[in-house]
Amino acid sequence: MLSRPPVSLDRAAVLDRFQRARARTRALFEILEDGAYDLRPIASWNHVAFYEGHLPAFAVTALLGKGLGEPGIDADLDARFASGISPDEDTPTAEDGRPTWPGRAIVRQYADEAERRICDAIAHADFGREDRLLARQALWTILDYEEAHHESLACLWHQLPYVVKRKPVHYVTAPPRLRTGAAPLTRVRVPAGRATLGTRLRQGLGGQVLTPLHPSATYHLRPTIPCAWDNELPAHTVDVGAFEVDVHNVTNARFMDFVESGGYADPRWWSDADRAWMLAERVSHPAFWIFEDGSWHWRGMFEQVPLPEHWPVYLTWAEAHAYARWRGQRLFTEAEFHRSAYGTPRPGEEREYPWGDELPRRLPSNLDFTRWDPDPVDAHPSGVSAFGVHDLVGNGWEWTGDLSAPLEGCAPMALMKGASPATSRGLVRRGFRHWCPPRFPHVYATFRCVGPA
Repeated sequence: MLSRPPVSLDRAAVLDRFQRARARTRALFEILEDGAYDLRPIASWNHVAFYEGHLPAFAVTALLGKGLGEPGIDADLDARFASGISPDEDTPTAEDGRPTWPGRAIVRQYADEAERRICDAIAHADFGREDRLLARQALWTILDYEEAHHESLACLWHQLPYVVKRKPVHYVTAPPRLRTGAAPLTRVRVPAGRATLGTRLRQGLGGQVLTPLHPSATYHLRPTIPCAWDNELPAHTVDVGAFEVDVHNVTNARFMDFVESGGYADPRWWSDADRAWMLAERVSHPAFWIFEDGSWHWRGMFEQVPLPEHWPVYLTWAEAHAYARWRGQRLFTEAEFHRSAYGTPRPGEEREYPWGDELPRRLPSNLDFTRWDPDPVDAHPSGVSAFGVHDLVGNGWEWTGDLSAPLEGCAPMALMKGASPATSRGLVRRGFRHWCPPRFPHVYATFRCVGPA
């Protein structure tokens, strides 16, 4: 049973984080024209309209309702937007089958009232009472949940037609300063050592393990050290043998070699399940690539550009495995990722981040919406790990070769580590284990190859 440290709460810091998260959510929706509201660009996800109401409804239900025992805001809207994670089952429809959602003005009014009441609870509610364990859990959950959905929204927005998105002023998808030369295909030897996996709870608000308030929460980030998702516990240290790893992620140019060699058509590189998916979905290249007018292009957030050769390739876990087999190598294990990212040549020494123990205001990596698209794989030399490996946190999640052990009622998921350009600063921490279906094509995930030392 977990120990329960004394309850403490920096209300100003929590309130600031919540308000910043809400501000980013609003900014994300401001990018969209009204024509995007009823679109559903990813078939397994809900309509755009759902998410603007879902995030405040989740906070109201989790913190005010289940945590503090307070009434909701609007019984119909609370219920309508709290569900909907399984869109085919939960989406309200008219008689002709079209989705029906409240107008944006109604949803925004609901969201504003939810934010006002959540802020009031953070500022004044007594979270230290013995009977407020669920409230303490819910407080940290809603902070995570909001920030984690920023990346989910970015993935969803990425699939929307360009005509329903407003490109931010001065944003350039592929600026000249980021058109660097080809990074060499080099490898570094990581010596044998130890790696600490998971999260150690520290003094803070409750010091509690969090269990999801609904199943989808299992797959979101856990930034706060005072709390942790159950799949992060207990923290433990493992021995890691020596190995060699690519200094840079596999780029679009290097993955093109696999495509042009017929890698998608060769069954030697694919598991039976992955090949069945590839054939059924007619997959012949990464989902972010577009072949048009005789050349390859990148589907950026706001425009299509010639395929940037030196950006990391974004693709599925299945495609990453196929490429690694083609090269006669494999993907990271989770322990090898930790050793590469956080270990140092000094025995027993580990860092909080690849570059050191602090997350500075001026980030040494492409994360926290610094950009909407990747950078070249050699664009952030100040963010390398102690072993000289680039972009282990930022510029794209790192696929590992591991499948996470499923919780009850949940399917096995492919395990990712690190962070992407759309990962919020508050979510970047060592112990988090991010999961994704192994053949989901819209995630900001890349990879590198590992081999024997």
